[in-house]
Amino acid sequence: MKHPGPWLLVALGALLPAAAMADDDAALQLADRTADRVEAARDWRFLAELAGADAQYRFNDQPAEARLSLDGRIDRRFHDDWRFVLADRLDLRSSGGHQTSINTLKEAYLGWQPDTDLLFDLGRINTRYGAGFGYNPTDFFKVGALRSVTSVNPASLRENRLGSVMLRGQTLWDGGSLTAMYSPKLADTPSDDAFSLDLGASNPQDRWLLTLSQSLCASGCDNLNPQWLLYHDSDTTQLGLNWSVLLGDATIVYVEWAGGRQPSVAGRVAGVDDSAFRNAVATGLSWTAATKLTLTLEYQYDGAALDDAGWSALRTGPVGPYLGYRQRAAQRQDLTTRHAAMLYAQWQDALIPRVDLSGFVRQDLIDDSRLSWLETRWRGDSTDIALQWQYDAGDARSNYGGLPQRQIWQALLTHYF
Repeated sequence: MKHPGPWLLVALGALLPAAAMADDDAALQLADRTADRVEAARDWRFLAELAGADAQYRFNDQPAEARLSLDGRIDRRFHDDWRFVLADRLDLRSSGGHQTSINTLKEAYLGWQPDTDLLFDLGRINTRYGAGFGYNPTDFFKVGALRSVTSVNPASLRENRLGSVMLRGQTLWDGGSLTAMYSPKLADTPSDDAFSLDLGASNPQDRWLLTLSQSLCASGCDNLNPQWLLYHDSDTTQLGLNWSVLLGDATIVYVEWAGGRQPSVAGRVAGVDDSAFRNAVATGLSWTAATKLTLTLEYQYDGAALDDAGWSALRTGPVGPYLGYRQRAAQRQDLTTRHAAMLYAQWQDALIPRVDLSGFVRQDLIDDSRLSWLETRWRGDSTDIALQWQYDAGDARSNYGGLPQRQIWQALLTHYF
């Protein structure tokens, strides 16, 4: 998946608030920390976003890019028990006289709720799982789901992606829930066509997932409410866990884990079955100050990624295998190397009302490269203005130093209808 070019961006648009999904199982909510715009209750949302971007590349110059994005969502109930959800995003880009467009059908499904504690959904559904902020080993349906990347912000990557066509059922009870979903194989290969449903990306194989959430204390305390997952596809069967604990009034500690027999990323690229039991973990803590400043520190581990020796050998070898490995890791939204860390900060109403500051640093703990991202955003009643900066630092062919762009400036104007 191609990263957006380096950018200085000026934007007019309308941003689609994060979707309220049918898989909003109570335990899932702990993982979705995206800040949503508060709106009057209605069954549709729409945004238009105009952006201008400029970047510094490592090896050659590229023209500045202009982008117009149209993003909308309909979530409508009818006949009491029935619900229809449609979410779509269209990104139109222009750079150096060349225009491209890519449409992402994020969701399109029909929901039926025959009872207060029983739900069924059928269609394209964007399921998001995970307690981690920057890396989600239990977000099994993220693989191949990105058609168009407009920001490296993890919240944007989780929201603006393809859902998978599936049948999903959920039953609820006091203190817990059980969700089951089945996603069939519908195509073999992804599509580059602008308005393709891209079933080869969203449904490349048969997959199923079971998710169980259950409070472990009689009073329904939050600290003992883990979420367990069991996932299966043609390559792997994995068990997963999401768990967060509130320490005091301002600190949350969380852990996300997945483990099972699966091939390594390098094995997938080489077409070699090197399946073994591999673990993946994201764990960290978030602290919120009285000033509306939130800091999150996260450690990330992926046992399917290359270790120090393997990554060093790949970096110093032929360029073809190096690029192939990076492309597969990006397509799967896996870590490029085995160990990483992330620091994320978000400050609402930072010094000035309606002005928010946010940013993060991703640090590769194997090759010491890093990605830095900062955003300043002014929130109006129906229009936002934002300036974003991204810097990729590191040695040649390191995780972030190997990206084509060194620095990106992007300005955006987003209008919410």
